[in-house]
Amino acid sequence: MKKNQHDMTLPPDLAGHSGTGPVRRQRPIYQDSLPPCNHACPAGENIQAWLALAQEERYEEAWQSLIENNPMPAVHGRVCYHPCESSCNRARVDRPVSIHAVERFLGDLALERGWKPAGQAANSGKRVLVIGAGPSGLSCAWHLRRLGHDVEIHEAGPMAGGMMRFGIPAYRMPRDILDREIARILSTGITLKLNQKVEDVLAARQQGQFDAVFMAIGAHLAKKVDIPAREAGKILDAVSYLSAVERGEAPKLGRRVAIYGGGNTAMDASRTARRLGAEEVMIIYRRDRDHMPAHGFEADEALEEGVKINWLRTIRDIDSTTMTVEEMALDENGRPQPTGRFETLNADSLILALGQDVDISVLQRIPGIRLHKDGVVDVDAHMMTSVPGIFAGGDMVPSERTVTIATGHGKKAARHIDGWLRQQPYHKPESVPVMEYPGLHLWYNTDADAVSQPILPPETRSGFDEIIGGLNAGQAHYEAARCYSCGNCFECDGCYGACPEGAVIKLGKGLRYQFDYALCTGCAACFNQCPCHAIEMVAEESR
Repeated sequence: MKKNQHDMTLPPDLAGHSGTGPVRRQRPIYQDSLPPCNHACPAGENIQAWLALAQEERYEEAWQSLIENNPMPAVHGRVCYHPCESSCNRARVDRPVSIHAVERFLGDLALERGWKPAGQAANSGKRVLVIGAGPSGLSCAWHLRRLGHDVEIHEAGPMAGGMMRFGIPAYRMPRDILDREIARILSTGITLKLNQKVEDVLAARQQGQFDAVFMAIGAHLAKKVDIPAREAGKILDAVSYLSAVERGEAPKLGRRVAIYGGGNTAMDASRTARRLGAEEVMIIYRRDRDHMPAHGFEADEALEEGVKINWLRTIRDIDSTTMTVEEMALDENGRPQPTGRFETLNADSLILALGQDVDISVLQRIPGIRLHKDGVVDVDAHMMTSVPGIFAGGDMVPSERTVTIATGHGKKAARHIDGWLRQQPYHKPESVPVMEYPGLHLWYNTDADAVSQPILPPETRSGFDEIIGGLNAGQAHYEAARCYSCGNCFECDGCYGACPEGAVIKLGKGLRYQFDYALCTGCAACFNQCPCHAIEMVAEESR
């Protein structure tokens, strides 16, 4: 009797195959993501793009890319607190790319070589009034002019620049650099009228036949503080003091000067007083260093220059040359609480650096305008106030107050003013994911630490010469090359070399690559190799 013979070999599973090859279940695509530096920049600069151009030593192109979003790179490379660098993925490996130093290099090089901005839209026939020639007003005017509009700036003061001139000392912001950056902005055809304070916005709009208004009045009024005074000595506010120094009218403060406050303005006022001859300068601040609003490097430089900082102290009363201060202690929430322990400090002058407010009296003649609880004006997502055609930005709206944030406000407002004038609302480009450090495929780390900018030794900082130097061309090129190009292909050929099937096609310099899906097996070798994560693997469409 014949027995049935059974083959012990399991039959192959052919469900995942078509013909003789595998069925691809995923495919690679090239997809740009947003670098964290770009995402963090208040001015909205395309940092990765201009760093890539600088890396190729295409410096003028890099500068042209930069000024598409920020018209004053030589200024911002000096005074911006570079939140882009705090977000830089490279900081997880060694130190962040010194973005501000490369920006300064490009800005200075443009001034040195006289580069001119490329392109300007045809004249629209529309007129816009900008009130205030600080960073926000200048930025808005610049972008509006490039969009084809006629722009006139009315500035209440004798010089343009706002707090860049009257609030930041020359040792941080050299005036010749500031003047030349402003001159280039005005050279595009913008009209600037100095000593022209606008008292009535609606009247000024009507008289000048302006189609829209952008209000960018800076915070030049010092906040008030109530300190009991038995016999008041010389007391002045930091904003007025720094402004007087800029005008060449610095008041005599005496040998011993005290500054009350812990922000960047307090640091600037103390360091300025030292440069103008005060032998003893001290800062009095009610919290500790960890809770100080001033940036750490500002405090470090002040201490290096001989300024003394009295932490956890608050002034209780003042006499002609003495102050009674109370020692404070921080509670569990970091708030200062009185301790009942007092001491006496001596000073010939007291400078109050407790913050600034905006003079909003101009708003009182605008019926229907809505004010914010913080004493500034409310604006919508388009930077427009509750009155059609009147926009605002910078210190006038609820926000942090820095030069770069104000500059970003000016650009944003200009785009929305342009859309409002043309009746074609501006729509922000669709957002893309931010490429954070865990998403990178850094299969090797380069040994390339950041370049440090030169700085004057403390003992030589007796005047208002700039204390921090710039990079040379070699250093700027090196620093730009440290960029990881997070989320954006930089044509390293890694995917081209990694593909085992030859499915990656090079399209030529600047054109990147494309995939030949007839050859691609979806193995993800290109994805895993790409250091900047400019490739994503997506599910194959069902067939």
